[in-house]
Amino acid sequence: MSISILSSILPQDAPHVEAVADSLQSAAVSAQASPVSEMSLWELCLEGGWIMIPLAVLLVISVYVFIERAVVIGKAAREDGTFMQRIRDYIHEGEVESALNLCKKTQSPYARLISKGISRIGRPTSDVLVAVENTGNLEVADLSKGLPWLATTASGAPMLGFLGTVVGMVQAFYAIANSGTAASIGSFAGGIYTALVTTVAGLVVGIVAMFGYNYLVARINKVMNLMEARTMEFMDLLNEPAN
Repeated sequence: MSISILSSILPQDAPHVEAVADSLQSAAVSAQASPVSEMSLWELCLEGGWIMIPLAVLLVISVYVFIERAVVIGKAAREDGTFMQRIRDYIHEGEVESALNLCKKTQSPYARLISKGISRIGRPTSDVLVAVENTGNLEVADLSKGLPWLATTASGAPMLGFLGTVVGMVQAFYAIANSGTAASIGSFAGGIYTALVTTVAGLVVGIVAMFGYNYLVARINKVMNLMEARTMEFMDLLNEPAN
């Protein structure tokens, strides 16, 4: 309320108009001069209490697993367009050893499948197919290392956050109970901070792990489709007549 508005409301002959106006003006100046304290992200995380430590560990490990698996799966998804044609030429020419050497140089999951199939040439087709499929299962299992950790973090991190919420609310009500009639916002603000910060942190870690898990699963499915396609080409190759 400005001085002019206050003067219009109060009678002009009021003895304390000037004193009240001066007090309001002094309060306004003090409010403008006092800066609003800002809390950094680190300070906000510290308000979450000890629950933030396991959440931070889960986040760091999840990020590491995601990056490491993304690199490995990315290498496995690389495709050589001339690979099967060269394998076909070697098989038709009877150069089995050259075909095996090509598989070793390629260093990809589908190349290891074809290498296993080539080593079984001469046996019944069903035996060759079983050997290739078993190798494919091992390759998929190797690519999937670390994914259970991401899946566990995606479901466990929010639960840890909710645990922090319960702990914070217990702290807040305990502070209120001890304060009695003198309870104030400051007496239980710490518990509220713990409840809210841990909830947010748990959800953030869980969301990061969930999206990372789904992304890696989609990439692994792409590699599996590539291996299945190469397996079918190889089995068709075994039934082709030599030129």
